[in-house]
Amino acid sequence: MAKISTSDFRNGLNILVDGEIYTIVEFQHVKPGKGPAFVRTKLKGVENEKNIDKTFRSGENVESIRVEHQPYQFLYADGDMFFFMHQETYEQIPLERSRVENEKFVTDGMICTLVIDVDNDNVLYAVPPDQIEAEVIDTDPGVKGDTAQGGSKPATITGGAVVQVPLFISKGENIRVDTRTGDYLERAKSK
Repeated sequence: MAKISTSDFRNGLNILVDGEIYTIVEFQHVKPGKGPAFVRTKLKGVENEKNIDKTFRSGENVESIRVEHQPYQFLYADGDMFFFMHQETYEQIPLERSRVENEKFVTDGMICTLVIDVDNDNVLYAVPPDQIEAEVIDTDPGVKGDTAQGGSKPATITGGAVVQVPLFISKGENIRVDTRTGDYLERAKSK
């Protein structure tokens, strides 16, 4: 693990704080008129899911955690375990459900990103792609006259997630969804 200064902070950097790994979500260098400068940060726990605010003295050294983002294919879920396979080595990795972000959007065969702590060879968490294409498997039928300007209705997509879609979307249609927010984006283009 490498020591870095607060001047090297950037969003997305993983650091060790009180023995836990946190990702820097936001940071701000503050130079008050009186007293020493400091860095105010918002941190998100990688393993513990806690969100904390922490202030560091300007120039203070912290330990940086090296992580790699590797593509793995989701194979199946068995109870509270999700199983992923590396595309080149065919190595299979089990991961607890709680360490799979937005797991309701993960479907069989999907290529997800596994974030791995390089120093300890430990899988921290898995993330589905930011945008996915999914089939609407259940929703109320559309009615003639429903427009894109109107309201929305709930729709269940493959994988079991429920998203709000425009009234004109029907069962069996493919749509694009943002997995970070759970928002409907658009109808999927025909292939």
